[in-house]
Amino acid sequence: MPDRVIKKVVESLYQSPAYQFWLLQLVYWSGVSLVTFFTLTLWYGHYGWMHISHTIFQGLLGAALALPLRNFYERIWDKPLFIRSCFSLAGLVGIAAIWTLVRMQTFIWISAEENVWADFGGWYFGAIFIFLGWGSLYHGIRYFQLLQAEHLMMRKAEAAVNREQLKRLRAESVARDSQMMMLRYQLNPHFLFNTLNAINALVQMQESTKAQRMIVQLSQFLRYSLDNNPDVKIALENEIEALMLYLEIEKTRFGDRLKLDFQIDDNTKSALVPSLLLQPLIENSLKYAIGKSESGGVIRLRATRDDQRLVLEVSDTGSKQGVATSKIKSESGRGIGLRNTVDRLKALYIHDYEYDLSIEPSGGLKTTIHIPFELYPSAKTAKT
Repeated sequence: MPDRVIKKVVESLYQSPAYQFWLLQLVYWSGVSLVTFFTLTLWYGHYGWMHISHTIFQGLLGAALALPLRNFYERIWDKPLFIRSCFSLAGLVGIAAIWTLVRMQTFIWISAEENVWADFGGWYFGAIFIFLGWGSLYHGIRYFQLLQAEHLMMRKAEAAVNREQLKRLRAESVARDSQMMMLRYQLNPHFLFNTLNAINALVQMQESTKAQRMIVQLSQFLRYSLDNNPDVKIALENEIEALMLYLEIEKTRFGDRLKLDFQIDDNTKSALVPSLLLQPLIENSLKYAIGKSESGGVIRLRATRDDQRLVLEVSDTGSKQGVATSKIKSESGRGIGLRNTVDRLKALYIHDYEYDLSIEPSGGLKTTIHIPFELYPSAKTAKT
């Protein structure tokens, strides 16, 4: 228990400049009083209480006069070194003079001795050295505090860098997991089978131009999905271009059943978004809304700017009226792709994002994402 208390006191003293100053006051002026008592009071045989009280009084007076001297040092601290040194010395000489005059007058009143003023030079000379020692200790402690503050700032900066590195590592890990999940759910054998089957049908129908275009689209989408790093941010217009590669392939499968309604504000096209962010949301709509509705449906994408936030909305018309929210949000329903998106947002933005699910009147799902509005570097340079 005592060790814990001592440790706490030492930590408080180490971290608090105010505690350090008052410790300086206590130790220094107590030391001055003790030295004066043993070298002067006892030396001259003044054992009476009046002389002892004068020794104590001069220590308390010195501590009191050190307070305005400290405030004076604080006010001139930011001045150039030469000017600060001259002002510090002048302030020290002035305070030492006041201390000497009050001490001598008090000593005359206590001892009733005469001719004390004849020794003013000796008293004043000693006072200058005493306050010079105090000033040296004060400046030493002040520089120690500055070094301590700088060290603390460096530690905080290092901790911040470490947190950013951990954040990035976590984002990279989650993003790569997201990429693998995207490949597993979007580039699975079922998807490839349907795509290749559609290409085969076009070849049999001698629609070589369409078949060739679809092959090119498939290869471009595969290349983008495999080569693109999902833990980086890209311009929204580039993300949508990659998304359209996927949707053009799906249009061949669904035909007129798949309708798209994309409304992208011009001032958002250069905004940065995590790559492959929209893919799981669109894939969910294709699988659980368009694919399960005989008449198909509409997938809508909105991108707007709200002050310093980018707002992305992905919605569909659903497969039927009145789909329960719990069913849509459940893991057995649409949960996997949506949970994947939430994990990526959390890894990349920590708490600086909003993610909301709501049910459309048609029974479809609406996903709304708010993230910081960041411009693509080239766009930012062009504006400046």
